[in-house]
Amino acid sequence: MYSMNALQAKISEMYPEIGEHHLSMSVDFSEKKNAYILKFRRGADELTTHLEKHDADECMNGVKCVYLGVQVVQFIKNFEERREFEKKAA
Repeated sequence: MYSMNALQAKISEMYPEIGEHHLSMSVDFSEKKNAYILKFRRGADELTTHLEKHDADECMNGVKCVYLGVQVVQFIKNFEERREFEKKAA
């Protein structure tokens, strides 16, 4: 078994673009969904996804989760697009 902090650290290690794009991340476990809930934040913006327990277990064993990787890239794109939109609207 592993802690939420250990899982968060492993995800940050496997996906360094999270830190490179100044996203903060929190990890909680949902008993109801039997999955980890990941929240990514930058400023006032927040995006949420889930990570199935099986995928989290593999992540802790050094196996990258393709689904999570795609989500991280999409979240970064969304954050960047919001920032550009706000610059243009100002």
